[in-house]
This record gives sequence, C-alpha cells and structure tokens, in this order.
Amino acid sequence: MSNEKIKLTLPDGSVREYDKGVTGLDVAMSISEGLARNVLAAKFNGNVIDAFRVITEDGTFQLLTWNDKEGKSTFWHSSAHLMAEALEALYPGVKLGIGPPIENGFYYDVDFGDREFTAAELPKIEEKMLELARQKNAFSRRDISKKDAVAYFEKKGDPYKLELIADLTDGTISFYEQGNFTDLCRGPHIPNTGFIKATKILNIAGAYWRGNEKNKQLTRLYGITFPKQGELKEYLELLEEAKKRDHRKIGKELELFTFSEKVGKGLPLWLPKGAILRERLENFMRKAQVKAGYDQVVSPHIGSKELYVTSGHYEKYGKDSFQPINTPEEGEEFLLKPMNCPHHCEMYKSKPRSYKDLPVRYAEFGTVYRYEQSGELHGLTRVRGFTQDDAHIFCRPDQVKEEFAKVIDLVLYVFKSLGFSDYNAQVSLRDPETPEKYIGTEENWVIAENAIIEVAAAKGLKTTVELGEAAFYGPKLDFMVKDALGRNWQLGTIQVDYTLPDRFELEYVGADNQKHRPVMIHRAPFGSMERFVAILIESTAGEFPLWLSPEQIAILPISEKFHDYANQVRLMLQENDIRGNVDERDEKIGRKIRDAEIKKIPFMLIVGEKEAESKTIALREHGKGDIGTFSGSEFVDYFGKRIKMSLAGEKEA
Repeated sequence: MSNEKIKLTLPDGSVREYDKGVTGLDVAMSISEGLARNVLAAKFNGNVIDAFRVITEDGTFQLLTWNDKEGKSTFWHSSAHLMAEALEALYPGVKLGIGPPIENGFYYDVDFGDREFTAAELPKIEEKMLELARQKNAFSRRDISKKDAVAYFEKKGDPYKLELIADLTDGTISFYEQGNFTDLCRGPHIPNTGFIKATKILNIAGAYWRGNEKNKQLTRLYGITFPKQGELKEYLELLEEAKKRDHRKIGKELELFTFSEKVGKGLPLWLPKGAILRERLENFMRKAQVKAGYDQVVSPHIGSKELYVTSGHYEKYGKDSFQPINTPEEGEEFLLKPMNCPHHCEMYKSKPRSYKDLPVRYAEFGTVYRYEQSGELHGLTRVRGFTQDDAHIFCRPDQVKEEFAKVIDLVLYVFKSLGFSDYNAQVSLRDPETPEKYIGTEENWVIAENAIIEVAAAKGLKTTVELGEAAFYGPKLDFMVKDALGRNWQLGTIQVDYTLPDRFELEYVGADNQKHRPVMIHRAPFGSMERFVAILIESTAGEFPLWLSPEQIAILPISEKFHDYANQVRLMLQENDIRGNVDERDEKIGRKIRDAEIKKIPFMLIVGEKEAESKTIALREHGKGDIGTFSGSEFVDYFGKRIKMSLAGEKEA
C-alpha cells in the first residue's frame, strides 16, 4: 500500500486520514471490529460502492449496514446474483435477463426455454441459495473490455446479456463473480454471500424482455432475503397482514368501488359508499382551502395538443399518454388531460395581473388520464384515470418561501386529521447525470432547490434528499408516510416551478411598472384521490376516522314492529348530518350486529320495545360492545364530541 494519504469526511463531520488505496472494510475495521462485521457497502462522494473497493482520493465517506436503505438495496442486489447462481446450478442452460433490487427484495427475469417451471420448484431454489450462501463466497469485481464481454456471453450462449452489452460503451463494462457464477453488472455488492441467512421466493410472474410486448415473455422470480431468520418470519407475517388489509379486498367488502372490463382497465367505478367517502375527503379539503385563501376552478377533461406541447408534457409524456383525439376538422388534435397545470396557466393569463393581485391560488379536483401499461395497473394505486386535489399558486419571487411554508402547514393538517403521524419529507432534486430529463435554466433550478431546502429546514421537517426524483420542470418536497404496517408511501407533494411561467409567458406588472414573471407552486396534499383512498384503506384496515366513514351508524330494530321508530331515529339523525341506514332485514339481532361489525360501521343503534317506549336507543360501538342507553339528543351530543376528536386526529375513546 502506498504511503500517500487521503482524507475521508465521515457523516458526523469528522475527518480521518488513511493510506491511499484503503477500502471501506479497512475504514470499518479502524473504527471497530463489530462494525466491520456488519458493513455491507460504502458511500463515497454520494455514490454507493463495494465495501472492498479501493479509494484513492479525498472525499465524503459513509459505511452502510442493513439499517441503511442503500445497504439493504446492495444486500438484495447480491441476493439476486445468488438466486441466479442457484438457477444455473439447478437448471443448466437457463438464460438470464436482468436481476435488480427493488423496494422490498429483488427479482430476476429468466428464460427457462422449453422447460415448464412451476411454483412447486421454489423450495429447492431457496434451499440451493442457502447452501451457496453458507459457502461465504466473496463477491469480486472485474473491469472488462466490450470485446471480451461479448466473447464470454457468446460462448455461454446468452442472448439477453449480449443485447445489454450492445448498448454499453467500451471502458464502462464490469463483471461480478461469486462462487461459480459470473454476471454482467455495475454493482455494488456485499463482501460475501455469508451475510445472507434467510431467503424466500415470494412470487412468479410473466415479464416481457425489456418491458416490450413484442419481445419474448420471460419468467420473473421475485424474492427477498434477510441477515436473520427471525426477520424473514416477521416479514412474512407482515405480508399476511397486508393481504388482509388489501384495499382491493376491503374495497369490495365495504362496497366502495369496482372495475369493469367493459368500461376499461384502470378506470375505477366509485359505488355509492365510495362516492360518499370521496365527497367527504373533497369537502374536508375544500373547507381547508377556502380558509387558506384558494379559489376553486374547473377545467375540461381534454385540451388541445398544442397546450401540452407548450407546457412540455407532450414531449416528456406523449408516448405514455392516450393517443391524440382527432376531430372532423383537419389537423385539429386534442389529448385527454394528463395534467391540470397547463389549464391553470391559461386561467392566470386570462386577464392582466398586478403585483398587488399576487398570490393567485387556484384549486381543482381535476381528473387526469395517463396510459399506464396494463401490467403496471394495480387496484386504485395505479390507474389510468385519477383525480388530483390539485392547486397552483402564482406568486412573486419574494412570496415563494412564505407560500411554500403555508402549503406545508396544510399538508401536516391533513395528515393529523387522518391519523398519519409517522412521516418524513423527501427533497426531490435533479439527477446531475441526466440533465436532458429536465427543462428550464440552471439559475432557476438552483433558486428553486435552495428555497425548498431552506423552508423545510425552517419548518423543522425531518428530510432526506433524493437525486433524480424531481419533476421535469422543477424540484419537489414529497411527503413519505409510514402506514400501520410500516410501509412507506408517497403522499402529498409540493413543487416550485420557474419554468412553466416562462413557457406560457405569464406576467404581472411590478411596483416598478415593469413586467415580471411569477413563480408557480404546484401542490397536492392527497396526491391522487384514488391512491390516497387505497392507502387510507390499507392503513386503517377499512376502519376510517368517524368523520370520514361512509356509514357512521346502523340502526338495528329487534323486529319488524320497531321499523317505524327506527326510521324516526334515522330521520332525526340525518337532520344532524349523521349518516346511516335502518337494517330492516328479517334477521335476528345477533346476525344484524355481526354484519354491522363486518362492515366496520362505527356505531350500532339497537331499538326494541323498551327503546321505542322511552324514545331512546341502546348504543354499541364497533369492536368495543355496549356503551349504554341514550336519548336522541344525548346521542347527537355524544356523536358530535367524537367527530371533533376524530377531526383533530385524537384517539377516539
């Protein structure tokens, strides 16, 4: 090792000096042997690298373990290679596509040729993976010329790897090897296979090579691994609970929404109870927006193609949108609306504006359409038509931070009211490696990015920074919410945009009597109503906050004799904005109670002879049992208190 020294700046700001050519594992060992045993990878100057990769220059440095997102991702990337090695050992001649890590686990696309592969074979693959893992084979990286890479996979007879290599530039290609397996890969990887102690192949699916339906369909094996067997057990238990909470299952049971092949894939149909749920959410947001100074607007479901050419949406998303609608007039084309913002820009432009008029805040529950691939559609979380609680604020540059801070307050109010208490904020910035993905000037991007970072810090938000997650026209602050199962969802987004005002030539007359460009802030606290409802269903298991429940009460008469009194109660409660129905079925009261419990109706009002005579109700609460006897007015008061607690995000007890 050279006597030359380099300086590494650690996450705590301390600077340590090491010999040039040091590895992440060497750094870990210099800190503690225990840390070295748990290091999976390292981060140097913002890039994740192998813990065994040599470092030859000064820079920022971080060690990554299972507790880090990038550490898990590296672990699962290596696990995909381990599964591929097991597949080659068990099925000689198998052809391999790609095997990346994903949010939870990894997958590998495999061509089994003429062999019929079934789920019955998964246990032996898992067993083989663990057998290979116990060998503790080291991962090693080898840079290779394009010519040699082609020669290797030509000899192996692997057309998929050869196709990938054809797209690569000579001098940028690397192989990774462990045990008897070699793969084309950029890395990074964990030090050796011995870290992998538990494995499960979760699912088999079909996947067209490179996502193109014209290509051959491969078999995609989804897997997950852990450094401890107990963690796998906990994860599988979590999956079982997630199945019970699946919004598609609960949505059907509670009669909230449905889909129809005749209507079209990815186009949800909201049933009466689901429509009530949506209406409550919309009214809740409208009330909050009026208080915050927004004006409600409405825009059409289609727009001229030229509108989206001007905004840049057609260039960026045109291929993934529904195809243009051609009218009888020659050359006239419309698109189903993919975004609301271009329409709002034209609304702003409808009359002259003064600096005294700003900010202008337009809000709309606007339905937009994106042509998602059929294989990507999933219940309400991935659809082709969805409604955004969209708003656009047009303000002066000196108002940006104040307006941005007010939107953060609105988002946090929504989270509190809906019981989302575990969240952090993601600062989504440009990827410096792919500048072609974005529009606008460097100067305006820097201003917008700095504004988001400064306001988030001033609000005391817990933030992370993600490169490459910005919108094509500006950086964002995305709110990542953890649900009841510990899963992270992106809910709520705020974006600062200097670009669309330029493209639409938006103006206001300043105090200097000169024309200036406004700044545009895009915001959607719910995001899409469809996705928000799906997440809400899964997080609450369908037990919504009282103010939001489509059916807040069920009135259960003991027999037909008490139907008239039960309906009198219903009408009285309806006048007090308490929603519910009378169960007039010819069923025993025990059955009616059980059915109301299954439907997760918060309150059951039981009426019989005693209640009809005394003009009272016997009250039961979902999941808790009998509460007591109430007069109609007493129940209205009690219900009102519970609604206030529910809206305040307090525990309903």
